[in-house]
Amino acid sequence: MPTFTALTTLKGQDAAEALGEAMERLSPAPTGVGVFELEDGSGLWEVGGYFNEEPDGAGLALLATMHDARTFAVSELPEVDWVAKVRRELAPVEAGRFFVYGSHDADKVPDNRVALLIEAAMAFGTGHHGTTQGCLLALDRLAGEGVSARSVLDVGCGTAVLAMAAARIWPGPVLASDIDDVAIEVAHSNVTANALEGRVRCLRADGLDHEDIERAAPFDLVFANILKAPLIALAPAITARMRPGGHVILSGILNDQAEEVRRVYSSLGNDVIHLDRIGDWATLTVKNVAQM
Repeated sequence: MPTFTALTTLKGQDAAEALGEAMERLSPAPTGVGVFELEDGSGLWEVGGYFNEEPDGAGLALLATMHDARTFAVSELPEVDWVAKVRRELAPVEAGRFFVYGSHDADKVPDNRVALLIEAAMAFGTGHHGTTQGCLLALDRLAGEGVSARSVLDVGCGTAVLAMAAARIWPGPVLASDIDDVAIEVAHSNVTANALEGRVRCLRADGLDHEDIERAAPFDLVFANILKAPLIALAPAITARMRPGGHVILSGILNDQAEEVRRVYSSLGNDVIHLDRIGDWATLTVKNVAQM
């Protein structure tokens, strides 16, 4: 199946995010949209979409005009077996006590690490992204400080690497939820590959809207490695389902977005007790203190 990209640039974060949202309403719809600041000091932001069929050129031209952006550059990408490519090129990841690897690197697993087998697949969270590494390091730190979570929720779980990491070090049940059907399929496969059936349960859910999540609350630890906007939107629901003194590990946040996210969670009775930065990405470790 061919893949097409449509890329443009424009000034300002707000304008770029508005254009990105507008692209999602195109027909045919993009399979994904990205909004990134160019790191050249120009003040320009890049907005790009991926399409499984050739995008509507007239629609893109209209969007560019409406949002004062440059003309979209549309390209067809060559077909690549991305899973095979990832297996060849991605090295294992070490984050604190955790060692994330693919089956092609099974012979490299150290004896003194908590090993997590994650195959390359169509879901986020192989462990190589700064957000996933930040979450694993935050989990490692909490465990090293003596925290023991009896109940854990991983919101937007992707490959379920964070849920499985928690299940490896603590005996309590872990729920892993995602809005995406593909992610849940991948998460199930990884849970099985790591022999964690019965310990990690994967659910398709929109945010925290699922009866099994309601039944399992309150949680000692919540992972939410998603994006700034849903992290802020879900802040009241996450806080309401945290046990007093419980923790939440937040990521998917650009460095310059961390303060805004911190303010929102602090206003709900939480303290940010640690901030990790890896590359452009920030990870916040938050403790619920409102009811302590």
